[in-house]
Amino acid sequence: MAHTHDAARHPGEQGAADPIRLLAVRETPLSLDEVFAAVGDSAAGGTALFVGTVRDHDGGSDVDRLGYSAHPSVETEMRRIAERVTAEFPVRALAAVHRVGDLRVGDLAVVVAVSCPHRGEAFSACRKLIDDLKHEVPIWKHQVFADGTDEWVGAG
Repeated sequence: MAHTHDAARHPGEQGAADPIRLLAVRETPLSLDEVFAAVGDSAAGGTALFVGTVRDHDGGSDVDRLGYSAHPSVETEMRRIAERVTAEFPVRALAAVHRVGDLRVGDLAVVVAVSCPHRGEAFSACRKLIDDLKHEVPIWKHQVFADGTDEWVGAG
């Protein structure tokens, strides 16, 4: 992917001036179309989109439902992580939306997307975005199991 004419690189090969297009925490169902549309960019040759869904088990127990709760600082922390990703990769556009409230098995819990000039950059940036969000954003998951027991865990 290296170019011999790096000094004359097209502006589209670089990150956009303001690539963070959508960051939100919502109680309403998430939309893949909204997130995908938010990262549309004519200079992007690759878009990577990750969807996290509520699964029917965790740690060997059947999950009946769960709820996500967020600290008031959650959107500030999301922006800090998004800015770090856009500084590390040539991001043309980035979006991340996380659900809070009560969710059922199969519901979308988080949708993130990144568009970059090339697919490899898009995959890498998207992976860093979701990994860092899950490890650092103050969102907690309250799982209720089929047997009536429950637990609180970090969203990671």
